[in-house]
Amino acid sequence: MRASRLLSLLLLLQTRGRMTAPELAAELEVSVRTVYRDVEALSAAGVPVYADRGPAGGYQLLDGYRTRLNGLTAEEASSLFLAGLPGPAADLGLAEVAANAELKLLAALPPEPRSHASRMRERFLLDVPGWYRSADDVPHLAEVSEAVWDQRPLHMTYRRWGRQEVDRVVHPYGLVLKGGSWYLVAAPPDGSPRTYRVARILTLETLPGRFVPPEGFDLGGFWRQYAKEFRERMYTAEIVIKLAPGREDLLAYTMGSDVVGAALAAAGEPDAEGWRTLTLPVESITYARWLLLRMGADVEVLEPAELRELMAEAVGELAKLYGP
Repeated sequence: MRASRLLSLLLLLQTRGRMTAPELAAELEVSVRTVYRDVEALSAAGVPVYADRGPAGGYQLLDGYRTRLNGLTAEEASSLFLAGLPGPAADLGLAEVAANAELKLLAALPPEPRSHASRMRERFLLDVPGWYRSADDVPHLAEVSEAVWDQRPLHMTYRRWGRQEVDRVVHPYGLVLKGGSWYLVAAPPDGSPRTYRVARILTLETLPGRFVPPEGFDLGGFWRQYAKEFRERMYTAEIVIKLAPGREDLLAYTMGSDVVGAALAAAGEPDAEGWRTLTLPVESITYARWLLLRMGADVEVLEPAELRELMAEAVGELAKLYGP
């Protein structure tokens, strides 16, 4: 246990530079007195760690000192190989860099973690795009990623929904890969951040100068809130249906597992024949018609009347097409 803590302390100083005893104690979840003892133990083992006194003081390693120990367990090393997605790395122009980093990591690992990581790479594959669709064509992704990294403004021509083209000057804060599609989180110089699908960028120019992101901006937090609000905006209507017994999985596949799961949890008991009445949010009545036609006779629409009429109309047209 102590050996692991000493290694963690060493790696903290190596990656973060100068740290105070209270900061180290908080990171390692030990007392300040324990940090003092651990630093003494590292010094006794020949690690060049020294202390600067005063308000800006703290512990740090001698300039240029690097340990060759990586401290990775077999499971930790394996998780890094799962995180290395070859497709996205290639999209970003980093395929060769990622491959070289993987080789260096393997070479640095002791035999047991190296073997474990190699098996993980051989036996697990992450395929990002969903079924029945290919990944987006993103010719400007590498340039966008460079601008994100260097904090450089971008001037772009962007195709919005409905094929309307607009010009935008934005500060690119970050990139998100969602379901095989790349999204740019960016903001106009004096505006709030929003999302842009990188595949819809028609022309792109990196502008001179640099920008500073807003203090405290968190890409992960922004994306989680954006996804939550997007789902809430997406559902503009509500329908009531009766679902045949045993067809819950098909409905979840058709309309989304989170929506159907919530509806099933709120539903009452099945009727005598096993049918259940569910209330579901939908994007629109016309879109719900298209989805529910895929369910055939396993679903009956109860409300609204407009949707029942649309379903009956569609069934009538099918009867004319396929009837005798």
